[in-house]
Amino acid sequence: QVQLVESGGGLVQAGGSLRLSCAASGRTFSSYTMAWFRQASGKEREFVAAISRSGDSTYYADSVEGRFTISRGNARNTVYLQMNSLKPEETAVYYCAARPYRTVINDSRDYAYWGQGTQVTVSS
Repeated sequence: QVQLVESGGGLVQAGGSLRLSCAASGRTFSSYTMAWFRQASGKEREFVAAISRSGDSTYYADSVEGRFTISRGNARNTVYLQMNSLKPEETAVYYCAARPYRTVINDSRDYAYWGQGTQVTVSS
């Protein structure tokens, strides 16, 4: 198993930036594909970004492509989400997720491990 703890959320003005972190503990971090999802109040959870086990392959939702960057530091057991040019409609709880397989995938049902989430609020 792997345990995930997100941090870095907060309140930011539209157009601003935030960097989320997700610290992992447990089994070998580098054996997990990692992803970020978000869930706004009253809406379904949606995919944001994912990164391969080695970090050499990334995958983004169309809505964040070019503004968000996912990265990982396997030596630090941490995955990051740099978010730039944030929009009010991106206010949500952001979740880190892990799956112990090679394939980088955007379906939340294929991720077995989840953090507790961190709130991101973008004011207009």
